[in-house]
Amino acid sequence: MATARFLTAATLSVACLSLGACSGRQNAAPSAPPAAAATGSVWVADEGADSLSVIDAATHSIAMTMTGINAPHNVQAVRDGAVVYATSGADMVVAIDPMTYRVTATAPTGSHPAHVIEAPNGKVYVTNAGDGTVSVYQGQGLIPAGEITLGGMPHGMRPASGGSVIVVANMTAGALDLIDPATDRAVGAVPVGTSPVQVAVSADGRYAYTGITDPPRVVKVDLSQRKVLEAAAVPTPAVQLYLTPDEKTIVSADQGSRDKPGRTLSVIDTAAMTTRSTVPTGSGPHGVAIDTTGHFAWVTNSYDNTVSAIDLTSLSVSATIPVAAAPNGISYSPRPPAPAAAATTTLDIPAHTTAAPQESPPNPHSGHH
Repeated sequence: MATARFLTAATLSVACLSLGACSGRQNAAPSAPPAAAATGSVWVADEGADSLSVIDAATHSIAMTMTGINAPHNVQAVRDGAVVYATSGADMVVAIDPMTYRVTATAPTGSHPAHVIEAPNGKVYVTNAGDGTVSVYQGQGLIPAGEITLGGMPHGMRPASGGSVIVVANMTAGALDLIDPATDRAVGAVPVGTSPVQVAVSADGRYAYTGITDPPRVVKVDLSQRKVLEAAAVPTPAVQLYLTPDEKTIVSADQGSRDKPGRTLSVIDTAAMTTRSTVPTGSGPHGVAIDTTGHFAWVTNSYDNTVSAIDLTSLSVSATIPVAAAPNGISYSPRPPAPAAAATTTLDIPAHTTAAPQESPPNPHSGHH
């Protein structure tokens, strides 16, 4: 049931986020000409509403709301937006055709799936926070192809776009796990600090970035040397991070906690690992995505049910967009929203996968909310 995913916030507060007070500091944005208008679409996992929202990036409006998916934690548009994957609290992963808003494939996952990616090798990977594994699928049809055991609580995950490595943020292990996509085997781990939630990875697989909670920092990791190089302070602990296409900047959604929520997107120089600015967001910024130009970012504000559209050129908020309850994962697609006869639809997910198993264990990553 929907209530189950919110029951363990206190239990996982140490593993997820050991939080300090929000500083409220915001640096003045430098003067810069505005970038051209954004295009494409932004997909949002409304975990508290059992739905996905699709935002028209050009108009800041909701183009489509898809209901019928249990507690979607993460959503990813891949292959230039040709397919969208989402994880479901019913212990499954779903593939969606964004042109028709219809489910094209589903597959079971491990316990409490967190994040989903499609790697350059064409395989789909899902982290299972509840049982310490990563599920592997062959292609867009989500044909099961194996399982990788990591232990701990694997959560956020991203591949190097060059295909050399997949990096997983392991929250309870306080480390980044490394997976070789050629063999689908774990090949080591890098200790980073308390409760990393998500990662960003350079295209060549040399560097990774993640947030830690005590103290609140974004750290830069050399994956070949397997050590932390530098760290930048952030106002409150970061959840998701995203690299700009030129890899000169990383942004972090500084969520905080429900009793001490963060309200900033930190903009960090990756060479110096210094915070250039903070941009105001809504309450509890959680997920973040950047478009292919590197000019625009979108942030899910998990505590006030909005998405902040941010101009990274002027470091200002372009719009605040209301969405459904507890927006969590977010992903950008260069494709504009497909036209549809209605603004809402119900995803046709097989009945045997829509309900969570009886006596399902508590959701281990519900402490993000």
